[in-house]
Amino acid sequence: MSTLQHTDVLIIGAGPSGSSAAALLRQKGYQVTVIEKQYFPRFSIGESLLPQSMVFLEEAGLLETVREHVEEDAFQFKNGAAFLKGPQRSFYDFTQKFSEGPGTTWQVRRANFDHLLAKQAGKMGADIRFGHEVTAVDVDSAHPILTVKDEQGQSYQIQGKFLLDASGFGRILPKFLDLESPSDFPVRRAVFTHIEDGILDDPEFDREKILIAVHEKDHRAWYWLIPFADGRSSFGVVAEQDFFEKYGYDGSPDYDLEALQKRILADDVSLSKVLRNAKHDTPVRTLVGYSANVKQLASHNYALLGNAGEFLDPVFSSGVTIALKSSSLAIPLVDQVLQGQSVDWMAQYEKPLRKGIQVFRAYVESWYTGEFQDVVFSKNQDEKIRRMVASLLAGYAWDETNPIYHNAKQRLSTLAEYCREAKMRETMTDGT
Repeated sequence: MSTLQHTDVLIIGAGPSGSSAAALLRQKGYQVTVIEKQYFPRFSIGESLLPQSMVFLEEAGLLETVREHVEEDAFQFKNGAAFLKGPQRSFYDFTQKFSEGPGTTWQVRRANFDHLLAKQAGKMGADIRFGHEVTAVDVDSAHPILTVKDEQGQSYQIQGKFLLDASGFGRILPKFLDLESPSDFPVRRAVFTHIEDGILDDPEFDREKILIAVHEKDHRAWYWLIPFADGRSSFGVVAEQDFFEKYGYDGSPDYDLEALQKRILADDVSLSKVLRNAKHDTPVRTLVGYSANVKQLASHNYALLGNAGEFLDPVFSSGVTIALKSSSLAIPLVDQVLQGQSVDWMAQYEKPLRKGIQVFRAYVESWYTGEFQDVVFSKNQDEKIRRMVASLLAGYAWDETNPIYHNAKQRLSTLAEYCREAKMRETMTDGT
């Protein structure tokens, strides 16, 4: 094994949290080494960004490079979210929100988007090593050490003054350091792909919004349809395993996932109409049991960013926003550590980050119980409440000025009850 290498900060993973962390650190003049197992561009889901992300991308000096590639990479302008369930339709315009900040963003192919961020971080001076795999982690000494296998299969060790895990679903530190904690969410599966959507001049479809469709026969199951600017879309269905079993899926690795996705779609009249001209031309993939949690997000010489720490659910596209927020919160604290100052990682990082995650969690839980579905499809929503809800759907989950931020779970439940009562009163009035 070669001589021990040294750097200021080690980062595992070159996805959005890793690239933004590297860019923020380079702005402060630190030497940064990023270890990335895969080669970019590489396929990834999570294509629908939230407007809150724009704040963090700009802070890291990465927003302009995304803007420059919007047309080239067919990134789709996005200004809201649309909802569909049978004959019911609803939408939220993110420019009509309660919180201050951007109200628009893009829907992106993550392969291109992530590669852009990583390349820009590299241009800013970060040493990004693609095709390098972490095989061992030592955080017992003051300065963490990684054992890494390079592209030629040769091992080396590298030491940093601080270590950031931005490995996403790879969850390197949780696995090596026994930090994993079971999620209290039910085990759900996502079946997804990219399609040629064939949606032409449909007055009921808005390419500037993500479409979230509830399955007509089971409110626990839902689809995402994320359009790009070139006539293609990301398309996926999410549900618990018993839902897929009704369509004959046993979870076997050689199962025909494309046929499965088509059968499920055919059983949903409203969404089938939207996608009546769609063509499946990309392999269909699946991901199961993706929700994850950890015992702690940081210690004195390491911190977990984004999905490496906690992943909730894809339903409200919170993944990239949480990833970028975690980098924004962590890097000023890493700077303090490198300057010899003390940091209370629980009080200054974990608690503030988890506050927003808990707001997202309340929305996810309420979605699957059906309460939040009652809210989004309500025809009698107060305009001020709509603005508050739009803010959270736009990613502003850390805005403490938003009344729904506080005790979000209870407030959502109360709001759902109000919407149900309003619908009942409307039904009774129509029947008299």
